[in-house]
Amino acid sequence: MTLTVRLRRPLVALAAITAAAVTLAGCSGGGGESPADGEPVEITFQSWVPNIDRAVDAFNASHDDIQVTLETITAGPDGGYATMLSAVQAGNAADVAQVGYDSIPDFLINDGLEDITEYAADSADLFVPWQWETGVFDGAVYSIPQASGPLGQFYRADIFEELGLEAPTTWDEYYEAAKVIRASDPDRYIAAFAFNQAPWMIGLAQQGGANWFGTEGDAWTVDIDGAETLKVAEYWQKLVDEDLVKVVADMSNEWNADIQNGNILSWISGSWADAIVRGTAPETAGSWAVSAVPQWEAGQNVSATWAGGSASVVLRGTDHPAEATEFAVWLNSDPESVSILTSIGAGWPAVADTSAIASLQDDPEVFDFYGGQDIWDLFAESDAAVDTSWKWPPLSSTLFASLSDNVSAAVENGTPLVDAYRQTQEDVVSALTERGINVQ
Repeated sequence: MTLTVRLRRPLVALAAITAAAVTLAGCSGGGGESPADGEPVEITFQSWVPNIDRAVDAFNASHDDIQVTLETITAGPDGGYATMLSAVQAGNAADVAQVGYDSIPDFLINDGLEDITEYAADSADLFVPWQWETGVFDGAVYSIPQASGPLGQFYRADIFEELGLEAPTTWDEYYEAAKVIRASDPDRYIAAFAFNQAPWMIGLAQQGGANWFGTEGDAWTVDIDGAETLKVAEYWQKLVDEDLVKVVADMSNEWNADIQNGNILSWISGSWADAIVRGTAPETAGSWAVSAVPQWEAGQNVSATWAGGSASVVLRGTDHPAEATEFAVWLNSDPESVSILTSIGAGWPAVADTSAIASLQDDPEVFDFYGGQDIWDLFAESDAAVDTSWKWPPLSSTLFASLSDNVSAAVENGTPLVDAYRQTQEDVVSALTERGINVQ
């Protein structure tokens, strides 16, 4: 069922893109002191990406006028975003922060971002258009894109070969492979059903043809429980009911052990998951490969992302918006930096020209782990096959929490997964209504 969400009261701009209650305050300084003559401007950058300090160090080494201090935070809605927004309200926020594309509207409706148009507009051509547009609202620029998370299928090529299997190219083949794998060992599964990961479930729905949110003038359309989504839910319901997938939270201790010992043989995830697989199971180097996500119809080429990707935003209240933007642009477009970001698992680069990105051309550590495969060719194709019309709504944190809670409850109680998606539809519409948005 599709519901249309309309504004209940007149609000400040962004309606054409966000169709949400957005109130933007004027830029105001955070009260810090300007550096003395000859001293560099000091800014703070918050990120959850492991080893991103390597890129920060490269920036500091190449810039005398700006120096960046890295603060590591918890990823996304699990605490980091709340910390950022609380600091904005308190007037002591960092200057630059990593934020998912899905959460940029959330930050806007919470008045958390600086308008950096005057510092960043000339940089648009450096980036892939759809990724750049994730941070542009009513012509104003609020973020610099870093990377997307196109989906791929990481799998244990050695065990697949041992069982006479090839990487599934369709979901029907995936189902048949799951049965062979399950029969081969009482502890073995083709994959986990990650009830804890709303972005994963959303990506599967998107790859199945769903488009949950759209805008019509000043309105949102909400279609979380549409036919395409319920088709995907019913498919995974079958796998769960037949005990062909292990119901376990991914990236948990149990899941990590199963990846290490070969009890979970594949993981459909974003390109950045390469670094997690390598870090979780280093002793399995040479045994993995990556393939495209299975298709619903043979011969199709449809992909999706894990929550879109992430960007660098300038948080409201910074005393140094120009320098903060300069760092954000360099971090996400300089070839040395982007090469580092790709190697450490930040995702598929948002920069338009990847020809100078060294790690995409040759990365022995990565390629050797995947049996000599150049996995970036696969993710370049996946990224090109993503439906870029997908829009992220305000209150994505509510969306994520509702979906994971409802799916977790369905698994625990043995109720249909399709009902979890229907409940999420109701939850999200109610949350939008509570924020002053009328649902008709």
